[in-house]
Amino acid sequence: MPRRQILIAGGGIGGLAAAFASRQAGWEVRLAERASAFGEVGAGVQLGPNAVRCLNAWSLQVPLQAVACFPERLEVRSAIDASALGQMRLGRTIAERYGAAYLTIHRADLHALLLAAVSNLADVQLLLDHRLSDLVQDGDAVAARLLRGDGSELALEADLLLGADGLHSRVRACLLGEGAPRPAGHLAYRAVVAQHALPQRLRSQEVTVWLGPQLHVVHYPLRGGELLNLVAIRHGQPPADLLHWDHGVNAGELQDALARTCAPLQDMVHAVSDAGGQWRLWPLVERAPVAAAAQLAQGLVALLGDAAHPMRPYLAQGAGMAIEDAAELGHALGMQALEPALRLRRYALNRWQRVAAVQRRSRRNADIFHATGALRLARDAAMRLLGERLLDMHWLYGGGPVPAGR
Repeated sequence: MPRRQILIAGGGIGGLAAAFASRQAGWEVRLAERASAFGEVGAGVQLGPNAVRCLNAWSLQVPLQAVACFPERLEVRSAIDASALGQMRLGRTIAERYGAAYLTIHRADLHALLLAAVSNLADVQLLLDHRLSDLVQDGDAVAARLLRGDGSELALEADLLLGADGLHSRVRACLLGEGAPRPAGHLAYRAVVAQHALPQRLRSQEVTVWLGPQLHVVHYPLRGGELLNLVAIRHGQPPADLLHWDHGVNAGELQDALARTCAPLQDMVHAVSDAGGQWRLWPLVERAPVAAAAQLAQGLVALLGDAAHPMRPYLAQGAGMAIEDAAELGHALGMQALEPALRLRRYALNRWQRVAAVQRRSRRNADIFHATGALRLARDAAMRLLGERLLDMHWLYGGGPVPAGR
């Protein structure tokens, strides 16, 4: 019997993870990436134990250890007066609790790690400079039309097709007939700087979150602690061109937004520019939380990661959910007793409620992180009283029951 083949559109973190999991399940893989070379833009990501367990199950612990950081603590502070609000133990504590570490890693390092793992597998074809333009489900196969960078076309047929092609997914548009995601009304400023270029008092090997009215800042180490990743998010209107989501920005714009915050936080922002760091602006976009399994898979076509469930970054789970998606997809593809369309249906049924819950909680956290007035005072009091009990989420890190409500 011929081996089944899956075509994956998109070669980012989610697409590569899906390629690895699909091949582990016995499927031949073709992956089409629109860029002319593999690479990952951006800065750092946090991966909770829920995602790290998936990577460990794929035997990627050793390359992870070589490039990731494993902070001992997550600390929450007031952006107004720098007072401590709460903390959560990470390191060995969270690893023993959930069976995997909490880590921070540069996006480029995570992407390179997954690309190396996929490149070492047989029966995986990587097609660079190929962009999916159209697809048709026809009986027991999916016909796809790919456009090369030189303008020529390539027609391919596969048993299944997976859209891992990001926020502006062409596969999603073909499958669900939806337009572009909508602006979230929040702007993210990101920078990476060498720690040795910062004053000693500003260097850090922990995850620190600063909460302020209509804004927050988070920073954490990358690459064995050599780098510090910083993200500042505030309310604001996005640039007109949302398709080009990575914009250069004058550091003064961010400094003005943080004018009423505490001196230590302002010192950190000023020090990034002094140390040669460059701030980049990423307007945040989103879609409504997933409402049904059919929004993740229909027939022989499925969606994964940002193409399926873009979310605000207030749970630090964007990359983690894509990795979880890939692990569940691999599990479903290995169900040989089911026809391919039913395997995708099983994937969607097993994922939609969890990713919807993460989308909802991420939205709610935006209101909590950026609270003003009485809500901010209540948040700070609750954080000081309960601390780790509020920050540690068993349903998320341990895969417990999906929470009800928002």
